Amino acid sequence: MDDRVREHAETIVDYSLDIDAGDEVVVRAPSVADDLAVAVSELLGERGAYPVVMSGREDEKQAAFLAAADPDELETPEHEQALFEAADAALHVRAHANASEMSDVDAETHAAYNQAYQPIQEEILSKRWLLTQHPSPGSAQLAEMSSRSYADFVYGAMNKDWEAQREHQEGMVEILDSAEAVRIVSGDTTDLRMSVEGMKTINDHGKNNLPAGEVFTAPVPDSVEGEVLFDKPLVHQGRVVEDVHLVFEDGEVVEHGAAKNEEVLTGVLNTDDGARRIGELGIGMNRDIDRFTYNMLFDEKMGDTVHLAIGRAYDICVPDDRDPNDSAVHVDMIVDMSEDSYIEVDGEVVQRDGTFRFEDGFEG
Repeated sequence: MDDRVREHAETIVDYSLDIDAGDEVVVRAPSVADDLAVAVSELLGERGAYPVVMSGREDEKQAAFLAAADPDELETPEHEQALFEAADAALHVRAHANASEMSDVDAETHAAYNQAYQPIQEEILSKRWLLTQHPSPGSAQLAEMSSRSYADFVYGAMNKDWEAQREHQEGMVEILDSAEAVRIVSGDTTDLRMSVEGMKTINDHGKNNLPAGEVFTAPVPDSVEGEVLFDKPLVHQGRVVEDVHLVFEDGEVVEHGAAKNEEVLTGVLNTDDGARRIGELGIGMNRDIDRFTYNMLFDEKMGDTVHLAIGRAYDICVPDDRDPNDSAVHVDMIVDMSEDSYIEVDGEVVQRDGTFRFEDGFEG
């Protein structure tokens, strides 16, 4: 076993999930990530915790189930709900033998499943939880990298000093936490304004995502105005969606399009009312993620990027006296901010062409 797998597992158990003796932990990991599942299980045993290991949702078995299921009959599985209700922590490992395994499942079934699964997702988010990646052939192929180079890339972005990363990102947290208005401009294709007044800004430094490396918050749901072109592709439901263009009025998507697989985007937007609003504004700050790999867990953390998620807002970003944007989906999409771009907060430019005002080389 690669020594870096053990290091990854130690970060998961001791830093991200902070496992104690007696904790009951659900581990979801497909068979292609068995090395990590074994390493995590060994550490949980050493710490006196109790794992339940189950196959991930994104493998061949899940695709077979959804392809055969009647979307009108899908309901929340009570046994899975009970499992997470009883758990103290949850780990979800992503790893693909075939990154297109879910592509045969139609958008209607995906939407129905997301709605049925929403109570379980909310239960997971109420626990100590972590989403992470294990290098696998399918993911390497999607990134157009050899297996060895992809593993080096994954561990370079993941096995790092997360306290140092937290300190670096704190500069952007301080800017956003007291902010009222944010404007994102990129070339002639993106000019989006939103209010973040009163919302909480989160410093993502390895507690819920590995790799981490972003600062994120939630916009006021009805405040988003303007248009945005997401010039980085995303892989959703096993299909690549390119050049997503959204127009917002009063916080809601009123026009949409995509250069490739637009029907996937339409299906997401039609999931429920909340799917037409933005639930997250995120700013990538992990400089060790230096290339695009068609994997949102990494791509959204890239320095020189902004990502927005249509759908569910994270409760942690929203004050108790406000209702978060609610949806069965949370789909992130990325804007490249490395050229002819800037982020403006309360009328002041805080990032230009990917460089923050607290970094060397910033030109306001």
